[in-house]
Amino acid sequence: MIRVALVGGSPALRAGLRAMLGSDSNIEVLDSLGEADADVDADVLIGAPASLPAPWEGPGASRGSGAWLLLADAPLAARRMLAMDRAWGILSTDSSAEELIAAVHALAQGLIVGTKPLLFDADEESLPARGPLTERESEVLTLLARGLANKQIAVALGISEHTVKFHVSSIYTKLNVANRTEAVRAGLRGGWIAL
Repeated sequence: MIRVALVGGSPALRAGLRAMLGSDSNIEVLDSLGEADADVDADVLIGAPASLPAPWEGPGASRGSGAWLLLADAPLAARRMLAMDRAWGILSTDSSAEELIAAVHALAQGLIVGTKPLLFDADEESLPARGPLTERESEVLTLLARGLANKQIAVALGISEHTVKFHVSSIYTKLNVANRTEAVRAGLRGGWIAL
């Protein structure tokens, strides 16, 4: 069961979110909380940035114990949110129930979620660095995140399957992970790939 707390915002917003999340039997929506009550034991806290203290200002500023899902219509400084010591996400206020539920499940698994326009500035130069990965390794990791097998990655990139295996092994070493799931999670947490 994923415990979700609705923090701050208007009563109408909280009621709408409660109704949207209520269709998933794996989500338990806790009583709505005022802005001052954000210290709560929940897996995911959902609110609008205007009604919340900035949880993305680093590990020391975090409140509550769960991941943060911010609802906003304008891009935020996602790089500042990368400093958080927990999962976080940002969705548009007009997101569908399916998007909201998917985001809650992903956040409960420790992933970073959001749409590209809200996560990153429009120009290419503002995208986060690839971290320790080369450009080709980044491409391979992006295709891993989409669930492609080595053979499919080889076809997509026009390289041999052996070369894909080499890149995957290098990604594991550089990110200090043991499998594809951990590699994708590390890439999402680091902001080096986006789904």
